[in-house]
Amino acid sequence: MRRLAARGAAGDAGEVAAPAADSSDSAQGRSPSSWRLIDLCAVWDAGVYLPSAAWNGASSGVARRRLNEAERLSSVREAQLKRLKVTRPRVLGSRERGRVPRMARQPPPPWVHAAFLLCLLSLGGAIEIPMDPSIQNELTQPPTITKQSVKDHIVDPRDNILIECEAKGNPAPSFHWTRNSRFFNIAKDPRVSMRRRSGTLVIDFRSGGRPEEYEGEYQCFARNKFGTALSNRIRLQVSKSPLWPKENLDPVVVQEGAPLTLQCNPPPGLPSPVIFWMSSSMEPITQDKRVSQGHNGDLYFSNVMLQDMQTDYSCNARFHFTHTIQQKNPFTLKVLTNHPYNDSSLRNHPDMYSARGVAERTPSFMYPQGTASSQMVLRGMDLLLECIASGVPTPDIAWYKKGGDLPSDKAKFENFNKALRITNVSEEDSGEYFCLASNKMGSIRHTISVRVKAAPYWLDEPKNLILAPGEDGRLVCRANGNPKPTVQWMVNGEPLQSAPPNPNREVAGDTIIFRDTQISSRAVYQCNTSNEHGYLLANAFVSVLDVPPRMLSPRNQLIRVILYNRTRLDCPFFGSPIPTLRWFKNGQGSNLDGGNYHVYENGSLEIKMIRKEDQGIYTCVATNILGKAENQVRLEVKDPTRIYRMPEDQVAKRGTTVQLECRVKHDPSLKLTVSWLKDDEPLYIGNRMKKEDDSLTIFGVAERDQGSYTCVASTELDQDLAKAYLTVLADQATPTNRLAALPKGRPDRPRDLELTDLAERSVRLTWIPGDDNNSPITDYVVQFEEDQFQPGVWHDHSKYPGSVNSAVLRLSPYVNYQFRVIAVNEVGSSHPSLPSERYRTSGAPPESNPGDVKGEGTRKNNMEITWTPMNATSAFGPNLRYIVKWRRRETREAWNNVTVWGSRYVVGQTPVYVPYEIRVQAENDFGKGPEPESVIGYSGEDYPRAAPTEVKVRVMNSTAISLQWNRVYPDTVQGQLREYRAYYWRESSLLKNLWVSQKRQQASFPGDRLRGVVSRLFPYSNYKLEMVVVNGRGDGPRSETKEFTTPEGVPSAPRRFRVRQPNLETINLEWDHPEHPNGIMTGYTLKYVAFNGTKVGKQIVENFSPNQTKFTVQRTDPVSRYRFTLSARTQVGSGEAVTEESPAPPNEAYTNNQADIATQGWFIGLMCAIALLVLILLIVCFIKRSRGGKYPVREKKDVPLGPEDPKEEDGSFDYSDEDNKPLQGSQTSLDGTIKQQESDDSLVDYGEGGEGQFNEDGSFIGQYTVKKDKEETEGNESSEATSPVNAIYSLA
Repeated sequence: MRRLAARGAAGDAGEVAAPAADSSDSAQGRSPSSWRLIDLCAVWDAGVYLPSAAWNGASSGVARRRLNEAERLSSVREAQLKRLKVTRPRVLGSRERGRVPRMARQPPPPWVHAAFLLCLLSLGGAIEIPMDPSIQNELTQPPTITKQSVKDHIVDPRDNILIECEAKGNPAPSFHWTRNSRFFNIAKDPRVSMRRRSGTLVIDFRSGGRPEEYEGEYQCFARNKFGTALSNRIRLQVSKSPLWPKENLDPVVVQEGAPLTLQCNPPPGLPSPVIFWMSSSMEPITQDKRVSQGHNGDLYFSNVMLQDMQTDYSCNARFHFTHTIQQKNPFTLKVLTNHPYNDSSLRNHPDMYSARGVAERTPSFMYPQGTASSQMVLRGMDLLLECIASGVPTPDIAWYKKGGDLPSDKAKFENFNKALRITNVSEEDSGEYFCLASNKMGSIRHTISVRVKAAPYWLDEPKNLILAPGEDGRLVCRANGNPKPTVQWMVNGEPLQSAPPNPNREVAGDTIIFRDTQISSRAVYQCNTSNEHGYLLANAFVSVLDVPPRMLSPRNQLIRVILYNRTRLDCPFFGSPIPTLRWFKNGQGSNLDGGNYHVYENGSLEIKMIRKEDQGIYTCVATNILGKAENQVRLEVKDPTRIYRMPEDQVAKRGTTVQLECRVKHDPSLKLTVSWLKDDEPLYIGNRMKKEDDSLTIFGVAERDQGSYTCVASTELDQDLAKAYLTVLADQATPTNRLAALPKGRPDRPRDLELTDLAERSVRLTWIPGDDNNSPITDYVVQFEEDQFQPGVWHDHSKYPGSVNSAVLRLSPYVNYQFRVIAVNEVGSSHPSLPSERYRTSGAPPESNPGDVKGEGTRKNNMEITWTPMNATSAFGPNLRYIVKWRRRETREAWNNVTVWGSRYVVGQTPVYVPYEIRVQAENDFGKGPEPESVIGYSGEDYPRAAPTEVKVRVMNSTAISLQWNRVYPDTVQGQLREYRAYYWRESSLLKNLWVSQKRQQASFPGDRLRGVVSRLFPYSNYKLEMVVVNGRGDGPRSETKEFTTPEGVPSAPRRFRVRQPNLETINLEWDHPEHPNGIMTGYTLKYVAFNGTKVGKQIVENFSPNQTKFTVQRTDPVSRYRFTLSARTQVGSGEAVTEESPAPPNEAYTNNQADIATQGWFIGLMCAIALLVLILLIVCFIKRSRGGKYPVREKKDVPLGPEDPKEEDGSFDYSDEDNKPLQGSQTSLDGTIKQQESDDSLVDYGEGGEGQFNEDGSFIGQYTVKKDKEETEGNESSEATSPVNAIYSLA
């Protein structure tokens, strides 16, 4: 029995969830050490230093700041706030300034001036206007441009001209235009009109007129009483598609194998036309490595072949707006050749050129000319480098970048490797590129110097600023480019210098600071930043609002929460100035904050642990100088759901009944649902199971029922789980001998499938089992097929025991079912049965929604929403589609929604890396599915905008350093912070004339860390280091380069240590200097020792100067070997050592082995055992010999015995020394048995008297003579019985 800790899934926050917030003082920026500096900002603005006010401000607290204030700060202020962790209080009012005591007017100490500078950096912040339409429609607002035409606006001369300009504001803005910087009077031109409630210009040519007369630069002005917003300067141009000039082209005569360029020279169009080559019969020209079109439109032949004159060549230009194609007069080729016959078989010849008599040539460049050229490209554009070469055979083109690799993620090759395109160019792509053209005759290369310039691009684009009266703020306009762009400020479309003076406004370069803003300060500011490559224009208005408090959430919400859980009550509000918020319970008592309660700055009240007495009505009251507003939330506390009698582990025999108990206690006002899981998957309740409110019963337990069973008791607020394990014991009965003897096979297929009891969501399927083929059927698998989503594909529906031949099948709506059954026994599965008749269920709305819903950005300004589509059994009706909803998280804005038929949708124009709530709901023609749960997704990431600051390097030892840095401000990461990364490289060694590799290396520090260690550095070297922030998109800008020097270390091992032995008296040692000295070498240390087997002599140590690389050792013992250990030294100490041994002297191995083995005890014992065995064998042989030669006879032979032969008495024959002949055709063995004759030779054949004679010690005394002739001994060929003594001697 196991209880699972899984309660409170929904009960942690009740039914209404609130955004998380950090409750600690440090999270709100209220560190005690920071109050003093912040209060100085509050009092210094009056021009005096108030020490008492500084301390009193710390004790009395500071007015709450807005939750979104940190998001509105500029990068300078963000870095400062990150460092100080403070929140700026409101500046003292003018009335408070007038009451400064005289004694307080004293010169401030020097540190106050520094504090004042930091205070200036902290100015800023803005009120966030809620997305509630009722609030936005009521608030006054300066104009904002919402839609405009592109800067370079090219129009079709056949259509009316449309120049877009739309804006919003309250009151609605009016519009006027300038053309070429002069007022454009629309009323004087009957062709020009402006759309109603819009600034879009429409120029109508239906009654005549020339569009070219309206070309020029246009700018739109949107104005209401609070300011004027400007559009970009829109350059209007009319598309042109001029005709090709008439020309007569003579035939082009060229020698076969020579290069050729056919020039296109298209007429200049706007925009530039698309060029392509075709024949006069409108057939495209086949292009390959030899023949291709350049980027300029010309057609290049690396070498001309005879087949090239089989067609003519015409350049075609297609113009975009008019959709017309103009064709140039065709070129005709005449190829002079040494092989006039165009034999097609030569085209596949391995050496086609030599076969045709074409001389081979080294490559030369056709485009570009020469060996070097340069090219300029703008940041963010595509860089196209092109190299076209001639030669025979056709050259191959390869591309390289000097000093580095091509950017693999952005580079791609085009036009048969003749062009290199690098997309989205950045400053890192500048440098020298070269193309290498090569064939078997040689190679040449062309170097292209690439310079990357940049039109202005935003670092900090000014944002709209909404303030309360008396508040401070600032607009920041920061851009970068190459060359550095200039910044010009305007207000309401006029240069700031010519605008009326405003004492509350101060311009500091790219920043405008506003202090003590009033209603009259409302205006629209324009920032124009430009260089020679382009410009950027941004509008940002300053609006000052006086708005009494308003509640944004529905009134009288009901929140239900589980006892002892944590919950949060929301109270979103709005007002200007920012209201203060207080909470009360049951309409009485003091403000709720502290103890079990905590109030967040966004208005949420957190109750850390719910108790019964916390139930009641909570009132939140928002107050500012203009009034107050309140809202109520009713909190109900519910009892938790608990399983008080849990299922227990059980062991059951197969075929018995098992009951698992699950009794639950829950709050009676909540609906209880009890469900079961088997092995953590939903349990299918078949006809063998019965589920009741407090138990689960399983009838006829089978082996497949074994597993874990989990009871899940849940309400809409919480749930409780309990788990038990069921073990099933199998029967031990053995089959009868008759069944065991029969062969087993797979069962036959079931047959005669029948559908009965047809219902809306179920049907009964009955079948007749097939023959089990001597192996009982254990299971039936029911499969289904539907003909709408996956026709012809069979899916498993359910599984039933082998004793069942009828089952009720649960069906899904709107599926045209067809069923079949498969029988299973221990041998295998049967063939599927024939399909049943089809049965279509009626449709219904979906009961579920698609799963695996995700929201991820694929670009910096989008979010791709994906999900797993639903299958046929969950569609429940025709025309399944999905309603996709999304909105910014925690903004409570209205849901955006779209209907999608696929499984993905891309939301465009999203801010960088912001959270979204996402919902995907299924819908068919019968209705919608259940309301889906929200999933949190994120829009795309952009590259980080800031680098780590205050990077500090501390050298730990000769190979490692420690790093420390300040973390970047969160909103500059623009994505998920993956890691901080350090790029470092070895700049040089402190040793002169030592080459070092300057390859960049990197060290990663995952997560939001502030320190790390970089190791495996080279000692005694100069290093440089830069740090970046890395998110999912890539690296951010690099920090300031830090330089550091590693101290001296120990050297690496000497290289190529060699030991040679020219003779037995001397040993020569040689070595090379270490590869990495790691410092100033002070010498070498050599240690050597003599050894012989296990004996080791005394170690000798020699020290050498750093320049010595040779040494000779005089041997004292010609037999011993030497082991040498050599290491190099610096002032730090000795480095890694290298060990070698002297060669073994001749025959040393044999001598050592002989000496070593001869002295081993096991070897002496083995030799004694062998000697004893030989002695015993000799004794046995002598005993055998002395017995007179009686050998047992196993079989009687059919050869008759003569009267002179002795009689058979005891199963043996008596042979004497003279008559020692075996039976014919056999040979006597040592043990006396008769063996088949194997050889015709015997020692008898070589004896003088025909018989072998032995002396007393058993040695053979006969002398070898010439072998007797075989005819004399034929019929009685046999050899003498082999003597045991001879056998022993033969072994010796």
